[in-house]
Amino acid sequence: MSLILSRALVRHASRAGSRPAVTVPTRGLLTLKDHKYSAHATARGQGRNGQVISDDDCGLQLRLAMPRSLGGKGDGQNPEQLFAMGYAACFLSAIQMVAGQTGKIDKARNEVVHTQVHLGQPEGMEGFALQVDIQVEGVDDMDLIQAGHKACPYSRALAHGAVVNVTKAQ
Repeated sequence: MSLILSRALVRHASRAGSRPAVTVPTRGLLTLKDHKYSAHATARGQGRNGQVISDDDCGLQLRLAMPRSLGGKGDGQNPEQLFAMGYAACFLSAIQMVAGQTGKIDKARNEVVHTQVHLGQPEGMEGFALQVDIQVEGVDDMDLIQAGHKACPYSRALAHGAVVNVTKAQ
């Protein structure tokens, strides 16, 4: 439900007098004060069967292929693999950062982060959506894992939303 619609419902319900006000939870959007680093990538070709290139720092070039489970040949990488790899690395770094800040570095010496990114049809909506499962190996302190989750930029973007600007290239 949109924020505008939910506000209209609240106004209508409060005018009704005897009826309780309707409240609809809303989700804030994470915005950046500044940019510490910006990754750049370009996709060409046939989308999931094309190629992606990153032109920053060391650069990276990959051939993409639809996974076998979606009817493709599976002879290249796919966006979900790349997302899972980035999320795992970011989550691992977040746990290590929080462990250092809280004096728990010994509790996070040998951790390994496993991620699974699932692509499927969402409930009540057309198209595709993602679900992410994360397992942290080698850390028994659940508070440290949750603090890493709260600090991880990927987790924050999925939990709170991220600004996505889409424009026509010049």
